[in-house]
Amino acid sequence: MSLPVPPHPHRTTTTERGAFCVARCSCGWAGPARRSRDRARTDATVHESTEAEPLSSPSGD
Repeated sequence: MSLPVPPHPHRTTTTERGAFCVARCSCGWAGPARRSRDRARTDATVHESTEAEPLSSPSGD
C-alpha cells in the first residue's frame, strides 16, 4: 500500500517592480502591488496559510 502524496507546498517570493513590491507563489497566485515590502510579505504569508487549508463546500446545497 502506498502512502498518499502530500500536496505541493506553496513557495512564495516577493518581486520589486519600480516603487512596488508584489508577492508571487509557485501555484500561480500573485498578490496586489504594494509600496510596502512588509505588506507584500504579509500577503504571501496569509496566502500560504489560507491556501494550505482544505476548501469547504458552501452550506445549504
